[in-house]
Order: sequence, then structure tokens, then C-alpha cells
Amino acid sequence: MAIDERLQQLGLVLPDALRPPPGATYPFVWSRVQGNRVYLSGHLPLQPDGSLAKPLGKVGAEVTLEQGALAARLVALAAIGSLRRELGDLDRVAGWLHVFAMVNTAPGFTHMAAVVNGFSETILEVFGPEIGRHSRSAVGVAELPYGVPVEIEAEVQIH
Repeated sequence: MAIDERLQQLGLVLPDALRPPPGATYPFVWSRVQGNRVYLSGHLPLQPDGSLAKPLGKVGAEVTLEQGALAARLVALAAIGSLRRELGDLDRVAGWLHVFAMVNTAPGFTHMAAVVNGFSETILEVFGPEIGRHSRSAVGVAELPYGVPVEIEAEVQIH
């Protein structure tokens, strides 16, 4: 099944590109194709219009584990949206290779992997087990841009 059909079947909407807060500039690209690889910059959880999704804050304090996992799911959709804008056709994705996730954690919170499962499960749901299977790191950090709970970057192989 084509990936766009799968997204529609799942009722998933890919957000617009990030609408940066006033005054923010980004001297880099969200995705870069090099040979048969796409390198995705760190993506944030987005609303469909490209604005930052809420809640903001640290997982384990202002944000629950479940809200963090939902934020990670929104990051997956943002990353897939960047791939569509870069490639034009999501069926060019041959495999998700590696995912590096940062979770904005409260002191003592140690369930980063459970939060990032929201990302991984979404990728597997959309792309299936062969293309969607990936290696992954999930780390806790003291702060993330704009107070988002999750930021994730990835490397993808393409046809």
C-alpha cells in the first residue's frame, strides 16, 4: 500500500513545516538528501498548521508520560511531513535507519524510552515493519527549544 494511502487510512494528518516563533531564525535545513540517505534535523511536536503543539514542559513534571508519548507521535508526523516535502513521494523511503531522541525530563524521570515509543510506534504503523524498523537512542536532557517535551532527529534510506 502506498504510504499516502496508509496515512489516510489511519486518519493521520501531516503538519505544515514549523512556523518559528517571532524572531527565531534557522540557518539550516530540516532535511538533507545525500546520496541514498536523508538526514532529518531535530523535529518538534507540531499542530497541523505548523505551530508548536502543547503541552510544553518537562516530562515527569508539567507533562505526563502519556502526553510525552503523544508529543513524540506528533514529532513522527512532523518528520514524515518533512520527508514528503523533500522527496515529493513517501514511497521513496526504503528504510528508517536510526532515530536519536531527546526528552525534556524532570529530575529523576527515567522513562525516556517509553516516551519515545510514541515516535517509533507511529513510524512502524505508517511504514510497516520492514521499512519502519530502526535503531534508536532516547536520552533525557535538561532543556529543549521553546520548552517542548521531545525533539527527535533521524536518518532514512531512500530509493
